[in-house]
Amino acid sequence: MLPLQITYDQEADAAYIYLQPQGAQIAKMYPCDPVAVEGMINLDFDAAGRLVGIEVLGARSKLAPELLGAADDITRRQPDVR
Repeated sequence: MLPLQITYDQEADAAYIYLQPQGAQIAKMYPCDPVAVEGMINLDFDAAGRLVGIEVLGARSKLAPELLGAADDITRRQPDVR
């Protein structure tokens, strides 16, 4: 089983929960009803219909502080420029 991997951007207050290894190709994004979930949560699927990851906007109000504290902080990460 793959370990759960989570990234968190404090400035954007956005978290991403990886359910497949990073780099998995996303073929479709399904936005959850923001009224029903009281926020913005997007589900990412690959071409085979498998759930790849979950994007949570407004993460501080949706995820436990312990989970965000353990996440990989990408707040000021520089893009990989080649």
